[in-house]
Amino acid sequence: MQEYKDSISRCENLAELDKIRVDLLGKKGLITAEFAKLKDMNESEKKAFAANLNKLRDEFESLISAKKTELESGEIKAKMKASAIDVTLFNEPSNTGALHPVMATMDRIIEYFMMQNFSLEKGPLIEDDFHNFEALNLPKYHPARDMQDTFYFKDFKLLRTHTSPVQVRTMMSTKPPIRMIAPGAVFRRDMDLTHTPMFHQIEGLVVEDEGVVSFANLKSILENFLRYMFGDVKVRFRPSFFPFTEPSAEVDISCIFCKGEGCRVCKQTGWLEVLGCGVVDSNVFKAVGYKNVSGYAFGLGVERFAMLLHQIPDLRSLFEGDLRLLEQFK
Repeated sequence: MQEYKDSISRCENLAELDKIRVDLLGKKGLITAEFAKLKDMNESEKKAFAANLNKLRDEFESLISAKKTELESGEIKAKMKASAIDVTLFNEPSNTGALHPVMATMDRIIEYFMMQNFSLEKGPLIEDDFHNFEALNLPKYHPARDMQDTFYFKDFKLLRTHTSPVQVRTMMSTKPPIRMIAPGAVFRRDMDLTHTPMFHQIEGLVVEDEGVVSFANLKSILENFLRYMFGDVKVRFRPSFFPFTEPSAEVDISCIFCKGEGCRVCKQTGWLEVLGCGVVDSNVFKAVGYKNVSGYAFGLGVERFAMLLHQIPDLRSLFEGDLRLLEQFK
């Protein structure tokens, strides 16, 4: 019987194993034939002989069962190996998307002002003359309207030239205090290295009871904002003119390229203009029906910030859809 035990251990497939099982345990198998001898034995011999045969049969059944499990497992592994896919054979690039640099910059700016408890307000892209100009102290024939270079429709509607109309609409529907920003697309008839017919602005407005808001408040929040965006830069405020604020200022930061030493980007001045701001003109409050309030406003071009943050020389490249440029922002 040791020969059969060795044969079981050497089996390489289930067919060989089943042949051994039949030879031993089948109807005409060796162990089955041994059991047939019991009928010719007396009672004293039969008991011991049967016990030994049962023990031998159980031993072979156990060996065959264990070997069968081993061979079945091996066959499954062999099939899995044969049908496996070699992923190294596929070398197609996996292209992943990313936020457009303008949208990523806008999200970063919005995130800062949301942390400063500013609400986010939106308004229509198509505006009327009152909300876009007159309520902002820009009456008809005001020379400052030429700065906007507007797209007009035949029904006297227009594409908004800034997001300031959102401020007007918010003031007309909400009582102070107001602490808001208005991000979105705006439109002007302009096209060169630093201007496109459509671009994005974020404008902010704070309105409180009379005497609460001052230019010092405005200066503080903008200085912190610009350092949040550009790191450790110097900030300066220059007197300027905007019809809807008085006093007004343009805000510069020390050049992030030459660290204020003077270069081609900053035109050797060491400064870069980044936004405009001021204390809200009383005529604006009068147009929306506010009395005894004070406030400040500011506005910035998102593309301008994106160009500075990513050192992009031509604004138009942000809108041309050139994958060679956009893939750099993954």
